[in-house]
Amino acid sequence: MPQTALNFETMSDLELADHAMRREIVAIRLITTRNNQRLFRAAWSVVRNHADAEDIVQDAYMKAFTAMETYTGKSSLSTWLTRIVINKAIDRKRQTKRRSLDLLKQGATLLETHRSPGSSQIALSPEAELGRKEVSLRLKDAIARLPDDFRMVFVLREIEDMSVRETASVLDLKEATVKTRLHRARRMLREDLEPEFKNIMSETIVFAGADCDAMTNRVLKALDI
Repeated sequence: MPQTALNFETMSDLELADHAMRREIVAIRLITTRNNQRLFRAAWSVVRNHADAEDIVQDAYMKAFTAMETYTGKSSLSTWLTRIVINKAIDRKRQTKRRSLDLLKQGATLLETHRSPGSSQIALSPEAELGRKEVSLRLKDAIARLPDDFRMVFVLREIEDMSVRETASVLDLKEATVKTRLHRARRMLREDLEPEFKNIMSETIVFAGADCDAMTNRVLKALDI
């Protein structure tokens, strides 16, 4: 005789995990609806981005449901899932930070004015292109706010890709001065842009109702149930 929803509601975490391991839809739905909000908030607390947090939670569920046999019951199922989410969120943040640092170091290459007519372009999705343009505009504004001496060095070195020697010659500076000003310009840009991008990422951390149901359905679809 098939189990009822009430039976699943009263199961221990180990029993529930066992049924989820066997891809029983009631068990999986119960686990996700119980944990969606907590896991989303845990992910968001690390990455502070709604879409990224959703992706992290789904990835964590996929990892958990495909390795449910490793759950031993030493901690609650919720704690076990939260640990997976936090680890994935930290990994995502590290990846994002590396990309952000690369962007700041090479940031000027995002500016449309830096693109020569014959330069090669990588096809981007509409969403990626929109994000790229927004970053480009914000970066352009930040470069404009640099003090003149530092902005000139940054533009010549990073946008025009001139060598240290060429830049020093054009601006009548010592090469050591060019290196110092470029380093300080990068630091000023990083300090200028960081608070702004933090504000962009700050979003509501409510994750219930339709969001919660959608996450459960995404997980079930990904598990092909």
